[in-house]
Amino acid sequence: MAARQARQAFSQQLYRRLYSEIASHNIDIILFLIPIRLQFFQLYCNWSSSNHFKTFHRIKNIIRWKLKDLLQKYPSLFIVNVDNVGSNQMHQIRVALRGKGVVLMGKNTMVRRALRSILSEYPQYERLLPHVKGNIGFVFTSGDLKEIREVILSNKVAAPARAGAFAPKDVTVPAGNTGMEPGKTSFFQALGIPTKIARGTIEIVSDVKVVTAGTRVGSSEATLLNMLNISPFTYGMTVVQIFDSGNSFSPDVLDVDESELIDRFLTGIKTIAAISLAINYPTIVSVMHTLVNSYKNLIAVSLATDYTFEGSAKVKEYLENPDAFAVAAPVADASSAPAAEAAVEETKAEEAEESDDDMGFGLFD
Repeated sequence: MAARQARQAFSQQLYRRLYSEIASHNIDIILFLIPIRLQFFQLYCNWSSSNHFKTFHRIKNIIRWKLKDLLQKYPSLFIVNVDNVGSNQMHQIRVALRGKGVVLMGKNTMVRRALRSILSEYPQYERLLPHVKGNIGFVFTSGDLKEIREVILSNKVAAPARAGAFAPKDVTVPAGNTGMEPGKTSFFQALGIPTKIARGTIEIVSDVKVVTAGTRVGSSEATLLNMLNISPFTYGMTVVQIFDSGNSFSPDVLDVDESELIDRFLTGIKTIAAISLAINYPTIVSVMHTLVNSYKNLIAVSLATDYTFEGSAKVKEYLENPDAFAVAAPVADASSAPAAEAAVEETKAEEAEESDDDMGFGLFD
């Protein structure tokens, strides 16, 4: 009875605080208190239905004003998933984003209503509605998207395995001594983990995967991991979707660097040029190739007929007398050969004179 009265007193204080903050338009406190169900107003505070109705509509208007203000102020926003994110971790993320962005949390139904109410002024935000589902929030920013994403994703905390929770990754129990007494051997055997007794304690013989990614954690697996003091999972905000200057895209787009973007762009240009040439449809990227191919065809026609133009005259001349273009090279070689022989003879004579001087004697000494 006393516990129930204490809960009622706490609820009364909480909702009276919310009502006073609504009256003073204190946005941050309101957004923190909103996720609590409003039906408890009448149950614990004995308020009239008219006050309840007015309070509810005030909250909707405040969320709409806040959302509209943030959308006008910041050109970019992240839709983030906040599953398994505690209040302390959320506070740390807010502190890390201070001066760089703003975190907005609220009930999905209220957020959808707020978005629909501003679609007449900002129709581009209709793309956000399909993503307002599940346990999500918004991070508004005007900074570099990659930098803000790193801040969001870097804040993670280790957490123990809980029975019934979905495993985000595989969990493997490493081989080694557990420090447990031999009486718990049957517990390991039930999970199919090979063990042996070493120095009065249980030792795991080899590494064993006990949880597979994407499956629910069983109660036995969770108990084992907690007994071994293993916290296999890390929880934090995850980016679901990014909205930037009217464009909505997946967070994987931020992983595409400049060099990869240039390579994909060039590949697209080559593909368009190949298709344009194949169907004989001129485009900007295929015009150059079309002109070159047409010029080659024109030269070929000129060579096959008596028609000659400036571009094909040189080619015809070469084909009619190819030896005329090969005369210059042998002549140059012939003129340079005597000079080279004279230079070699002069070098040999100088070497002979130097060798005679080095002896230190005359001819008749």
